[in-house]
Amino acid sequence: MSLEKNNLIEILEEGHKVDIVKYIDYVSAPQAGAIATFSGTTRDTFEGKTVLELRYEAYVPMATRYLISICTSARSNWDIHKIAVAHRLGPVPVGETSVFIAVSSVHRGDGLDACKFLIDELKASVPIWKKEVYTNGEIWKENSEFLEKRLELAEKRLENAESLVKKHDEVGEHKRSCCGSKVRVQEDDEHKE
Repeated sequence: MSLEKNNLIEILEEGHKVDIVKYIDYVSAPQAGAIATFSGTTRDTFEGKTVLELRYEAYVPMATRYLISICTSARSNWDIHKIAVAHRLGPVPVGETSVFIAVSSVHRGDGLDACKFLIDELKASVPIWKKEVYTNGEIWKENSEFLEKRLELAEKRLENAESLVKKHDEVGEHKRSCCGSKVRVQEDDEHKE
């Protein structure tokens, strides 16, 4: 459990269910006119396959650090009072909650936007891994948000590389050699073309 300033972050060990009331109570405050929540539950089917349960594993110290960072980012973008984030580890049967987020804010817009940001960023970057267990097998799943985040980061790296190349080209030919503009190459008529 991590209790940073007005954040409650819990990664629940196997066998511990998400106590939704606990997290709503934590974020409740007289100055908060809104509480936005997200509850992620195990559904019974995926792409035509019957789901028995989801199983979660995590690198808890790193996951906690990432969640603290995500909460800090949310606070820098929206006027938020309190945040609670809980994620279960181990098996989560159909119909049960695996992840829960609650955000309190003065106005609903900030709370709703921050809540969406928190779940999207959690799924995209926090080291918590999900295995879907079906009646006919199981598979480790990458979240689509994780794949989108990787693509976004790759695109940013490409843009940065292209920007560096452009800046390098703009420096000019005279700064590309070790001697800069101090050396002048004269071509004679015999070697032109």
